[in-house]
Amino acid sequence: MDTSTLSPAAHNHHSSPSDCVNLGRGASPSFPYYHGWKFDYGSNLRPKICITTSTSAGLEQILPWMFYHKVIGVSSFFLFVEGKAASPNVSKVLESIPGVKVIFRTRELEEQQANSRIWNETWLSSFFYKPCNYELFVKQSLNMEMAIVMARDAGMEWIIHLDTDELLHPAGAREYSLRQLLHDVPGNVDMVIFPNYESSVEREDIKEPFTEVSMFKRNYDHLPKDTYFGMYKESTRGNPNYFLTYGNGKSAARVKDHLRPNGAHRWHNYMKTPNEIKLEEAAVLHYTYAKFSDLTSRRDRCGCKPTKEDVKRCFMLDFDRAAFIIASTATEEEMLKWYQEHVVWGDKDIKIKLLRKGILTRIYAPMAIIQGLRESGIFSSIIASAPATLSKDKFLSSISGSNSSRAVASESLPSRRIGRSRESQATIRKVLDIESAAYYEAAVPPLSPPAIDDDHLIIEV
Repeated sequence: MDTSTLSPAAHNHHSSPSDCVNLGRGASPSFPYYHGWKFDYGSNLRPKICITTSTSAGLEQILPWMFYHKVIGVSSFFLFVEGKAASPNVSKVLESIPGVKVIFRTRELEEQQANSRIWNETWLSSFFYKPCNYELFVKQSLNMEMAIVMARDAGMEWIIHLDTDELLHPAGAREYSLRQLLHDVPGNVDMVIFPNYESSVEREDIKEPFTEVSMFKRNYDHLPKDTYFGMYKESTRGNPNYFLTYGNGKSAARVKDHLRPNGAHRWHNYMKTPNEIKLEEAAVLHYTYAKFSDLTSRRDRCGCKPTKEDVKRCFMLDFDRAAFIIASTATEEEMLKWYQEHVVWGDKDIKIKLLRKGILTRIYAPMAIIQGLRESGIFSSIIASAPATLSKDKFLSSISGSNSSRAVASESLPSRRIGRSRESQATIRKVLDIESAAYYEAAVPPLSPPAIDDDHLIIEV
């Protein structure tokens, strides 16, 4: 699929608050060949790819995200759900989809993760016992660890950790196919890094980012360095960094023995340093702060004080810190003005200049695919055909324990870890002593792209 020739298909509609109405909108399908697809790929299609995520989103975000990735070749999804995603009305739909496993944050799950070897190792320890984004980072890593086991049991060949505001963009493959892209990776490669592109919204009233956003800022790794640094000030527009949030991409790993997470952005191996490559055309599209409501939703998930000192405990990146303070202290009108100045690309001349330089780029393929899926009626059909209710056991598991929308990694898990037996602790220490310390490098956090100071000296961050 040639992304340069695809036009945005009816992407400026406003959404309805109802999942069913929102997802089922459209009278005539623009992609009629989607109609009747089961998206239940046969075992002969290789390689077998799975995505794991930790999410509290609703169907209006999860279903387009999931079925887009099904179209480009993902066969299985391991969804660690809580908040809205764990509610009976949402989870019953997710559980009805072939290839999807829903894992609720129950007391049993927390007990199991409390016994993870990760707590006795050093590579993630700098993120323990901290609030907000740090808690989420630990939780994601623990969930990724469990997903590796599920992927191996399901016969998966590749595993990817992705958030539900991120879409893989398999540019560079002979087809617009993630399966084709990973099929062509040399056999000696253990990990593939997808540099991330960041959404660049052009309006403040975006409701459905996947079908309303077509402009993205390209990653440092996909730009000539003189262009990146030469246009750095125009690109940042007074923000702390070139990207609003992270700039170090996401990765796919071959499912092998001794595979482990290395934070939410990377994978590693207990027995060797993975052989990795970075893709030169493919990317992960990150729809960050694409909606004005993202300012307050992030604020509402974190209980930190809106001070420069306190936000450093909660957030790893500078823009997240600034956005949290604004959302916590400003009026609605002030927030909107700040959002327009710092997030929305309203200056046509600057946009044209950066598009010509290649810093900004237009990508229409995900928009066209998701709009086509919506208009074919797949989302509304999935919702309508889901069971009327969850089974009693599933319903109880979805509401038992501390199934809240707040992270528990630094609260619930360590407290349960204390009760483990000395024999268990001694056994783990013995195993760790045997394994080489060289493979316990620190987890890769979300990192900002390279910066430049006032003297035009490159600062790698």
